[in-house]
Amino acid sequence: YDDEMQQIAATFPDQFRLDYALSREQNNRRGGKMYIQDKVEEYADEVFDLLNNGAHMYFCGLKGMMPGILEMLERVAKEKGLNFEEFVEGLKHKNQWHVEVY
Repeated sequence: YDDEMQQIAATFPDQFRLDYALSREQNNRRGGKMYIQDKVEEYADEVFDLLNNGAHMYFCGLKGMMPGILEMLERVAKEKGLNFEEFVEGLKHKNQWHVEVY
């Protein structure tokens, strides 16, 4: 889907950010492999601000990625003084939290 994502990024540069987490080619800030949770954590302030203002979060792919993502989100939420479980329940209640993993 890279062609489609590139087109969206070019068409809506102020509303769409395209970035990659390539575990075989990139390192995270701690020197380990780069995973999606590392990339989301780089933008954590913006991500949480967007979620607080109605943005949606989608998780699609292998279910094995979810524990690392959830651990990162919980850690960041706690750093922000948020109760992670309540935060996620609020997102689910407002239909902003979407998980399609297999």
